[in-house]
Amino acid sequence: MAGFKDVFQRIEVKYLLDSRQYAEIMKRLENMARIDSYGETSILNIYFDTPDYTLIERSLEGPVYKEKLRLRTYGIAKDDTNAFIEIKKKYKGVVYKRRISMPYNEAISYLVEGKRPRQTSQISNEIDYFLNYYQGIRPAMAISYDRIAMAGISDPDLRITFDKNIRWRTDRLSLKEGNRGKDILLPGQYLMELKIAGAMSIEFARILDELNIRKTSFSKYGRGYLDYMYGQTQAENASINEAIKENSKITQFRRAV
Repeated sequence: MAGFKDVFQRIEVKYLLDSRQYAEIMKRLENMARIDSYGETSILNIYFDTPDYTLIERSLEGPVYKEKLRLRTYGIAKDDTNAFIEIKKKYKGVVYKRRISMPYNEAISYLVEGKRPRQTSQISNEIDYFLNYYQGIRPAMAISYDRIAMAGISDPDLRITFDKNIRWRTDRLSLKEGNRGKDILLPGQYLMELKIAGAMSIEFARILDELNIRKTSFSKYGRGYLDYMYGQTQAENASINEAIKENSKITQFRRAV
């Protein structure tokens, strides 16, 4: 992953697909986007939070501004695996991501044990501030999944990802464990994310309409947290989408389960 981007600003739109919709949209995208050189990749994350889960609780309330901190590797980690420490912020629908890279064992020493990284930067200073601001922040949940990523053929800013086997766990929070945990999606479901710099193309919007694919609100960490805290089944998790569409409060959903 040499030459990785350390700063992103884009709009991310999410959609839940069944197996039929997934197969159909892959056919429709043949002339618009191609699978990147990595093919299918397992993405492993550790999300950091306070002991009372301040960050995810605040995120689930649907604020105008929210932020999170995570550690990510592409594939099962070893001590020397390249790992990414990311601050992800969302303000008025626009996602801002800033990240630094270092070996996995050094990232763990930095985030968990408080040891300074060998190299510092403006972004590492921002991460320091984040760690100091949220007192007691620690590894809270592992979220892992298998991803196919596609990039636009004629539009270099277009990126589409498809995630399956999305799982969470709160035990053995090491990225050396691989994609292990409790499933979030229903069997045959995929989470599609459209990542764009500006407006969606008319061609892509037409494809979504023809396949009856509708925008949804979906947080992997949020779904895992609700399952962990309230014991929701996969079917109950899926029903959150409709509640959000109708602007239902998350507290009302909790009372119902």
